[in-house]
Amino acid sequence: MPAVGPSGAAAGMSSAGCRPVGFGGVRAMRNIALVEATSFLALLVASAIKRSGSGELGVEVLGPIHGGLFIAYVVIALGTRAQLGWSGRTTFWILVGAVVPFGGYAVDWWLRREEQRAEEAPAR
Repeated sequence: MPAVGPSGAAAGMSSAGCRPVGFGGVRAMRNIALVEATSFLALLVASAIKRSGSGELGVEVLGPIHGGLFIAYVVIALGTRAQLGWSGRTTFWILVGAVVPFGGYAVDWWLRREEQRAEEAPAR
């Protein structure tokens, strides 16, 4: 798996302004991973409250929001895959991060770690 640069630079990245070429990018992936994971946890809490008989409003509001964020996560992950040179195995685990609680936080941690490794690597 290729290392990601300090600004999200990897294969397919533009050096002009450190903006990603194409769709997504590391920053977008990290952001959606965190937001999607947070919405998932909020939905789990709302589901527990619903089951206790305290009301369904939380699930009715958070369900569609989380659904949209989940779809965005998958689209961004698949769009970023080629840009960052992820293997099929890496892509699989990134996508698994969307369906397990705290998975998005693990994905963000991994992407941040890859950024740090790229910063520490000597320039070629």
